[in-house]
Amino acid sequence: MRCPYCRHGDSRVVDSREAEDGQLIRRRRSCPECGKRFTTVEEAVLAVVKRSGVTEPFSRGKIMSGVRKACQGRPVDDDALALLAQRVEESIRARGVAEVPSHDVGLEILGPLRDLDEVAYLRFASVYHSFESLADFEREIVALRRSYEPDNTASPPDSDDADEHGPPGTAVPARVPAGAG
Repeated sequence: MRCPYCRHGDSRVVDSREAEDGQLIRRRRSCPECGKRFTTVEEAVLAVVKRSGVTEPFSRGKIMSGVRKACQGRPVDDDALALLAQRVEESIRARGVAEVPSHDVGLEILGPLRDLDEVAYLRFASVYHSFESLADFEREIVALRRSYEPDNTASPPDSDDADEHGPPGTAVPARVPAGAG
């Protein structure tokens, strides 16, 4: 690493620390020529390859913006959107690849968005999957309902308790029979 003070072509790493949940590495460096210290920041760049072939840097803000449109008029706050965008980014980075197709980013959004708000999920899915008819919506609604059926692991414990479960993805304490606890 070139010294920013004397332009010497080499430097020594004195200290390294992770920052921003491990997404960045801050390195404290020392120049052997002039003796001054400076800090460098390294970031693993994640690129999104669009359908057109154009590559652009991954952006949580862009995910939040797209999902915010689907959540318009819904009871979803910015903190929930930020958490969703973080989950999507973490999931994509966990793959360990430097480039990811935009199609895969959309797929990663669908699951957490379904858990966050079913109406927003349908809105997003309708654009993402290019719904062209009412039948497309009906098919997706049937699939959404199936994901909450008793034999599915994503379903609420008892279908007759549906009013007590709140929005999808929220935890509900298990019932303990009287005298069993």
